[in-house]
Amino acid sequence: MTDSTHKIAEEILRNCRAGSIRIATAESCTGGMIAAALTAIAGSSDVFECGYVVYSNAAKTNMLGVPADLIKSHGAVSAEVACAMAQGARLKSNVGLALAVTGVAGPGHSDSKPEGLVYLGLATSDIAPFAKRFDYGAIGRSNLRSRATNDALALILATLISPK
Repeated sequence: MTDSTHKIAEEILRNCRAGSIRIATAESCTGGMIAAALTAIAGSSDVFECGYVVYSNAAKTNMLGVPADLIKSHGAVSAEVACAMAQGARLKSNVGLALAVTGVAGPGHSDSKPEGLVYLGLATSDIAPFAKRFDYGAIGRSNLRSRATNDALALILATLISPK
């Protein structure tokens, strides 16, 4: 973990403590890296509830309640599925904030989903679930996973510090 990733994770934990907010993650292409960044900090258990690594479509449906029809109609890598993952993680773990990530880490792609396409979904108890799209390009699997993790942490922090 880089120093900047560590600092953002620390700031997230500080803000969550101040607001009595607990966090959950639902990760596909990052495979638990967001949860790992948050839990690498001592004392994070007072903020971090749990992390779901849901790589398969069946896991997204079985563990998070993402409707199979939603995955079929929009694809696992979509804004709709990222939002459903985040909301499912938030509700199943009874937390104030959940972050989800789904994407095409590569190598490889489909005609409609290029390598480097990532959606981050975020759900809180205060705002409707939303998703952000990132097009990293074919930067390599490891680079994509690191960048998606950093952008996910930045999105969590921005959500925590933005005026409601």
